Amino acid sequence: MTISTELANTIVDPRAYADGDRVDQAFAWLRQNAPLEQAQPEGFDPFWVVTRHADILEVERQNELFHNGDRSTVLTTIEADQKVRAMMGGSPHLVRSLVQMDNPDHLAYRRLTQGWFMPQNLRKLEDRIREIATGFLDRMAAQGGSCDFARDVAFLYPLHVIMEVIGVPETDEPRMLKLTQELFGSADPELNRTGTETYDAQTGVDTIQSVVMDFMMYFNAMTEDRRKTPREDLATVIANGEVHGQPLGHLEAMSYYIIAATAGHDTTSSTTAAALWAMAENPEQFEKVKADRSLIPGLIEESIRWATPVKHFMRTATDDAELAGKKIAKGDWLFLSYPSGNRDETVFEDPFKFRVDRTPNKHVAFGYGAHVCLGQHLARMEMRILWEEFFKRVASVEMAGEPKRMAASFVCGPKSVPIRFTLN
Repeated sequence: MTISTELANTIVDPRAYADGDRVDQAFAWLRQNAPLEQAQPEGFDPFWVVTRHADILEVERQNELFHNGDRSTVLTTIEADQKVRAMMGGSPHLVRSLVQMDNPDHLAYRRLTQGWFMPQNLRKLEDRIREIATGFLDRMAAQGGSCDFARDVAFLYPLHVIMEVIGVPETDEPRMLKLTQELFGSADPELNRTGTETYDAQTGVDTIQSVVMDFMMYFNAMTEDRRKTPREDLATVIANGEVHGQPLGHLEAMSYYIIAATAGHDTTSSTTAAALWAMAENPEQFEKVKADRSLIPGLIEESIRWATPVKHFMRTATDDAELAGKKIAKGDWLFLSYPSGNRDETVFEDPFKFRVDRTPNKHVAFGYGAHVCLGQHLARMEMRILWEEFFKRVASVEMAGEPKRMAASFVCGPKSVPIRFTLN
């Protein structure tokens, strides 16, 4: 059985993710009727669509059998793949970050910065992060009872935190936010640098490559600076780091900066914005946390499950395999749908309900196994601190307009969450 063309087209359509309901319904149908089948939307190589929580975990835990880097790690058209390979000397990747690596490189490169993102190191940052969170809430409070929570708070707070960690000056933060949104929102006419829907391969690849080049020019200058004058920041670690006894290659170093400077804030921003959107639409959930702050960790885990900002990663089978009773051939491409795994009815009771007291909450939004998100502890810490301060000050929230999601099939979250609020 092959997934119908209509369904296959839906799950690769950036506009379906902007809609939300349309893609949720598609995956709900697949989980029930075709939990592991091949899809071949027009213009794409065929790929297996992995929709169930258990099957996603099964793939994620077998890193030698299912590789990240052999083919594109993000779903791409045949034409776009050919363009990238022509540009990159045969490689399917415009960047080579941890996401595109397999062992032994993945482990070696991960170790370079892993210590920075462990809880014991992050504890040193707690007071400074609280100061940053309080500053953004002060700005929100000064807006007189209404704001766009996504644009005024959720986008800017995690951005400021990770830029301080990397060592990017505050004056360059607007540039970093714009580049991030242009990269992840490359199909969204409101966010990309063309101002149009870039669904054709040539425009899409050229647009993304131009954003990557702008990032690289910026971080190349930072690398030179940190080699001359090292500081206590992540940029210094990357600029002067060694892997396998050698300095990082140019592509690998630039890619390390890019993943830290994009994924390091965008996914947390999306989760925070989605959480407030959900609480504004479900005021009883807001009231629960307001009355019992011990629910903040539950709010965080539920908002991560609810938002699932990373919509998919691709894996490539390195050998013939069996998954959920299906024969996977060597070289086959697999699409891991994290939002689908996080709405799996066999794992989550009432998966389409936002419940701050959901327990257990074994979501797969951070991935699993060797490739589990490096920044997950920082993300949770940022959200915990923000909500601790938020619930001290805010008495009520409600929607003040139509919230909007970006159009993107890879990393996607709210781009506008207009709210009204009252303070204590």
